[in-house]
Amino acid sequence: MLVDSYGRTVDYLRVSVTERCNFRCQYCMPEKPFSWVPKENLLSFEELFLFIKVAIDEGVKKIRITGGEPLLREDLDKFLKMIYDYKPDIDLAMTTNAFLLKGTAQRLKDAGLKRINVSIDTLKPEVALAIAQKDVLKNVLEGVNEALKVGLKVKVNMVPMKGMNDGEILDVLEYCKERNMSIRYIEYMENVHASVDIKGMKSDELLSIIGERYKFTDEGFEATSPSHGYKCEDGYKFGIIEPYKDDFCAKCNRIRLTAEGNLIPCLYFDEAMSIHDAVKRGDIQEAANVLKEVIRTKPEKNRWSEEDGEASNRAFYETGG
Repeated sequence: MLVDSYGRTVDYLRVSVTERCNFRCQYCMPEKPFSWVPKENLLSFEELFLFIKVAIDEGVKKIRITGGEPLLREDLDKFLKMIYDYKPDIDLAMTTNAFLLKGTAQRLKDAGLKRINVSIDTLKPEVALAIAQKDVLKNVLEGVNEALKVGLKVKVNMVPMKGMNDGEILDVLEYCKERNMSIRYIEYMENVHASVDIKGMKSDELLSIIGERYKFTDEGFEATSPSHGYKCEDGYKFGIIEPYKDDFCAKCNRIRLTAEGNLIPCLYFDEAMSIHDAVKRGDIQEAANVLKEVIRTKPEKNRWSEEDGEASNRAFYETGG
């Protein structure tokens, strides 16, 4: 079992398999050129799997595959199958923009994937084009439909932004509700790579809008999730992620691994320790030692608050958010 110095059990590993993405979303990396890290700098799936086995043996119960956009990495289903075959009861999930999902959903499901998170910030093609700087909505919605068809559980993330998609808070909720998909609204996360023009929305604004149509009760935090849950009278549940709140980090149970082998204890910290050389040498013990040290030094809280106005320098496309 992996327990940090604040008594939190860390049993959730997020693995970014690539920093490449086929979108250029305003809140992530709108100005980043379409480039990629040289293949020789990345850990192979076999090398990533060596570390993942260590993490599972030490008590990790949930693994989420992220990017960039993970479906841009070839043979991702084979990597998922490695993990599933080693630990069939592992909670194996993925975060994707769903643009390439229609043609891959069945393979991913067959490989052992259980759940996906998809960003749907709008249901209007012209707004999706403005946000992603690419005509993406048709492919995304077709990908979501295919995922549901093959039996994957789908959760939707939405980043509400003033003057851009703030008129669709209820529309996206009802789109999800009709398809039995849960939705989490994510307060815009300040980072130095995003567009300077973004104006996010806070939870009280979102709740006020939702409250115009639905009565709901406060369900509190969803176990170790950072999402604050709410339940409508008809039983439908939605969540809001509020990264500025003091209790955002209280139950944090996760660490992140990048495709280059950097093990990161907190999304908003720039510090990391590398397992790259250890797994390249096949030194499993050294990789385990790095894992334990990252857990030991995991911070109590992120460095990000409304009071100091500090934005994260961490590129979310490297760590998967």
